[in-house]
Amino acid sequence: MAARIEWLEDGAAGVSPYSPRFGDHYCSESGGLEQAREVFLKGCGLPGAWQAQPQWCVLETGFGLGLNFLVTWAAWKADPQRPRLLHFVSIETFPASAGDVLRSALTHPELIPFAQALKEQLWGLLPGVHRLVFESGQVLLTLCIGDAKAMLRESAFEADSVYLDGFNPQRNPDIWDMHTFKAVARCCRRGTRMATWTIARSVRDALTQAGFIVRTVPGTPPKRDTLQGEYNPAWKPKKTRPALARTQAARCIVIGAGLAGAAVAASLARRGWQVTVLDAADAPATGASGLLAGVLAPHVSPDDSLLSRLSRDGIRAMLQQAKSLLENGRDWRPSGVLERCVEHSRQLPAAWQHGQALADAARDWTQPATPAQLAAAGLPPKTPALWHAQGGWIKPARLVAAWLATPGVTWRGNAAVSQLVRHAGAWQALDDAGHLLAQAGLVVLAAGPGTRALAESAGLEHPLALQPIRGQASWALHAPEDAAGQASRARAMPPFPVNGHGSLVPAVPLAGGLAWVAGSSFERDSTSTRLRPADDHQNFSKLQTLLPAAAQALAPQFESGQVQGWAGIRCATPSRLPSLGALEGVPDVWVCSGMGSRGLTFAALCGELLAARLHGEPLPLEQRQADALLPQYVAR
Repeated sequence: MAARIEWLEDGAAGVSPYSPRFGDHYCSESGGLEQAREVFLKGCGLPGAWQAQPQWCVLETGFGLGLNFLVTWAAWKADPQRPRLLHFVSIETFPASAGDVLRSALTHPELIPFAQALKEQLWGLLPGVHRLVFESGQVLLTLCIGDAKAMLRESAFEADSVYLDGFNPQRNPDIWDMHTFKAVARCCRRGTRMATWTIARSVRDALTQAGFIVRTVPGTPPKRDTLQGEYNPAWKPKKTRPALARTQAARCIVIGAGLAGAAVAASLARRGWQVTVLDAADAPATGASGLLAGVLAPHVSPDDSLLSRLSRDGIRAMLQQAKSLLENGRDWRPSGVLERCVEHSRQLPAAWQHGQALADAARDWTQPATPAQLAAAGLPPKTPALWHAQGGWIKPARLVAAWLATPGVTWRGNAAVSQLVRHAGAWQALDDAGHLLAQAGLVVLAAGPGTRALAESAGLEHPLALQPIRGQASWALHAPEDAAGQASRARAMPPFPVNGHGSLVPAVPLAGGLAWVAGSSFERDSTSTRLRPADDHQNFSKLQTLLPAAAQALAPQFESGQVQGWAGIRCATPSRLPSLGALEGVPDVWVCSGMGSRGLTFAALCGELLAARLHGEPLPLEQRQADALLPQYVAR
């Protein structure tokens, strides 16, 4: 539930935001904009401190209405010597609504474009970590919803600047206590600068005990003083989860030009890497990523399982990429997705139910389907079903092409890698004749089912736990009919994708006309891409159960043999989660694979997660979620 804010008439200060929960205003008497610039930005030596740096990370303890972020973002954009990447990590226990965030910025015309862009992404803020992306991926806001201490304890990054913000220590003491500052200190390096508006003695003493050297400095009237400091403890800090070293961008080989490989290549290129993508085929996305169109929808479970939470993180990342890179209506459509609960009624988490604290944020993601939505799919009004508001369909090949077009990425086809050899501190990718295809200091394996053999060729002792999964989809162009036939078919076909027992994407624009895609089959340990008529029959049988009216409308095409098939080999893990991380005992070789039938859900997230881990950046998801994706191995 969004924090309740009252907008009060405060005389000279104008209408100001006030929190009834804490009995305090969201900004100082001088105004939030002045405080953000003078106390926080200048108090941390910005923008001067970040100039000529490859990346810069700001940690904030209270997001509030986002003014500190907006001012920092604006300063970054105005600075010709800005870092390539700006990370802003902010924690908020009681997030404000998107409307209140925008309203707070309306009195500052220079911030309105930034605030409008921020408002567009402030949806679905359930507890956890949310990565918001701006400036084509060069400004990254990691918004952590939850208790500050718990969130910081799970973090493993190094902040370059710290903004200590929040309501008055007397009104909200939890965010200003010793335990919070110790948690902040674990995210600092020696020399990290800190700034805050309060000079309370309890705050100064707690910061000193946490390892900060603090000093009071003249403030902005009517506030006489503010506080600045630097993390420089007299002892050697012991970090239970030390931050990873910040790798410098160089040259990298990515093997595999599907969703996984293209996503990794784009994420690394945005950070300055020169990436060569090698693929055995003569065109990108010819494997499992060659499906005409796939469904994008979150996984839902009563206990909000790890898979469910990861799927939401992945979909948020994918939506950001699709909106930035693809053409709506041609390459993708965020139409929403109806999930019919065929085998059993799918239960939402109890905290998402109407009237509960998380109901509003959860509604942005998933809610019971309405009678109107069911009717649009040709289903009875009491059919058990869910509506995924952030779902839709995407053409994977179009997304792969967009990612491979990122500056810094070079794609090479007809380049089948058979072996990886370590030579003079770098990796050489060789073909089956032993010829050199490419050489680089870093290799990322994203070759689907072929990933396992390539990892072993590099010297991996225990094989990766990866399994091939064959899938066959059925599709056809909508048959031309007379006006009456077209009207009948239009009534039978839903205006959005439907999944739950197989799936149907009802209207995909292709060069030859409008197509539908149904399926797909799921066969473990099969690597055959030969089309099987029996699989088309199976897809039709599932469609008859999922959407009887649509199946009846498409039956003539199935019966007359007009339906075409498509088969691809996906790659999965025993946990049903992706495999993402550095290989054990093999230096500078990483894996990004095992996404199974959820490549569209996980690819963008995994690309950013790999880049973040490689560069010691804040992660785009919770630490324990990221750890669950580390590669799994098979004991010999």
